[in-house]
Amino acid sequence: MHPLRLAVECGEHTAVEALLADDVVFTSPVAYRPYPGKPITAAILRAVSGVFSNFRYVREITSADGHDHALIFTAQVGDKEVNGCDFVHTDEDGLIDDFMVMVRPLSAANALAEAMAARFEQIKQEAGA
Repeated sequence: MHPLRLAVECGEHTAVEALLADDVVFTSPVAYRPYPGKPITAAILRAVSGVFSNFRYVREITSADGHDHALIFTAQVGDKEVNGCDFVHTDEDGLIDDFMVMVRPLSAANALAEAMAARFEQIKQEAGA
């Protein structure tokens, strides 16, 4: 089991943040541009944990070299069921340097975008941005 999965499933936000490289790049399923850096990525991940309910990973796929991981999940955003995947790449130190999320269906992605937009000023403040 990938350490990110374990930390998320245990609700350990500090452990999730500790797994992020300082130069991590987060690619959101609902934003056009990626977000570079550990502070903004950690703040986004903390916020999304408050937006998703009934979150659970259902499958994990790892590349042969152990650096690429696909963590498939289900969750709820309001009354919308979300299916998604966290694609993470780990560097030579085992830290996540690339974190991309994809979600479906469109109605759930729209609900996620709306819920996250409502929290984005707080996210930027937490990240010091």
